[in-house]
Amino acid sequence: MKVYLMLLVLSAVVSFVFTPAVRRLALAGHVFTPQRQRDVHRDPVPKLGGVAMIAAVLVALAIGSMVPFLSGIYSDPEPLHGLLLALAVVVLMGVADDLWDLHWTLKLAGQVTAASLVAFHGIRVEAMPVGWIAVGNEPVQIGLTIFILVLTMNAINFVDGLDGLAAGVAAIGGSAFFIYTYLLTRTINEFDYSNLATLLMAVLVGSCVGFLPHNFNPARIFMGEVGAMLIGLLLATAAVAVTATVGDMQEGFRFRNVPAYMPILLPIAVMALPLLDLAMAVVRRTVRGASPFSADRGHLHHKLVDGGWTHRQAVLLLYLWTFLIAYGVVALNFVEWWIVLVVVGVLLVGAGYLTLHPWVRRSRTARPTPLTLTDPESPSDPESPTDPETPRGLEP
Repeated sequence: MKVYLMLLVLSAVVSFVFTPAVRRLALAGHVFTPQRQRDVHRDPVPKLGGVAMIAAVLVALAIGSMVPFLSGIYSDPEPLHGLLLALAVVVLMGVADDLWDLHWTLKLAGQVTAASLVAFHGIRVEAMPVGWIAVGNEPVQIGLTIFILVLTMNAINFVDGLDGLAAGVAAIGGSAFFIYTYLLTRTINEFDYSNLATLLMAVLVGSCVGFLPHNFNPARIFMGEVGAMLIGLLLATAAVAVTATVGDMQEGFRFRNVPAYMPILLPIAVMALPLLDLAMAVVRRTVRGASPFSADRGHLHHKLVDGGWTHRQAVLLLYLWTFLIAYGVVALNFVEWWIVLVVVGVLLVGAGYLTLHPWVRRSRTARPTPLTLTDPESPSDPESPTDPETPRGLEP
């Protein structure tokens, strides 16, 4: 655990230190986020912050290769070579999109290319976690892996709409996945605790934590396409890598206290908000006849801000939902399932009421008041809601 935490801290420090340098580079190159109707910010903000995040990941992975504790990961370099090539594609495609705002078809092609590099170099879906049905057909393994990676990259891209939202959600969800994969590794192998998924989650969480102070509202820099694709790629690659040792996991699940449904339940829990937002966006845009990849102002974070929450409050609310769902699932490894369901269920109900509070308060204040007879010659009540000087709606 100490080695993983050391690399997490290293990644955080590198990301924190490199981000201002990338910001100055973006300012010098006038690489700003364009002002769009759907955006919540009004001042131009530089992007390319994801470049600093990828630099942090690469530095941490390079240092990790020198640590004997992790030699089991680096003994077979092929998977990591594929991942590094995929990260190179992410940088090139992400920077190009931040500079020239590429068409969605080109971005999709870049995502498929990055996912293909990961799959063709050995990180593949080798078993379906539901019932542990082995996937022995190599083309099917590759196809499933590409689909999962591209889906996750787009889900993170969709949720990246408020200052600090994507980085914070990834840090919270990634830390939950980190705990689970470390627990799983200890369970199935008593002599070698090195695990690729655990390593990827450690460096990803660190890069997000280091970037977050620069990105939280009011953001001084955005992660851009590079950062969103990085987060999605590493989250999905770690989830796919968990299926690679299905035989060992079956033995571990049979003889140890690690629930067998966790490999599919936890990744879904970690990605719950991005996947929900992605599904709603696809349905919403398809119904109105638009492309699923077209942009609009209908995402969950937009709804919260439009409903009455401030920018920071909306982000913190989504952090809360991510924490409750991800760590609620992780708690199943340590606590009886019915206790977890009761406690987390109560907390989710409370979070739901808190989330809907602006709408509840608005509905209460909008109730009609009984009519009263007044002298038509008398002046209107200055406190009346019909006074044009009285502000309407919720305070920001």
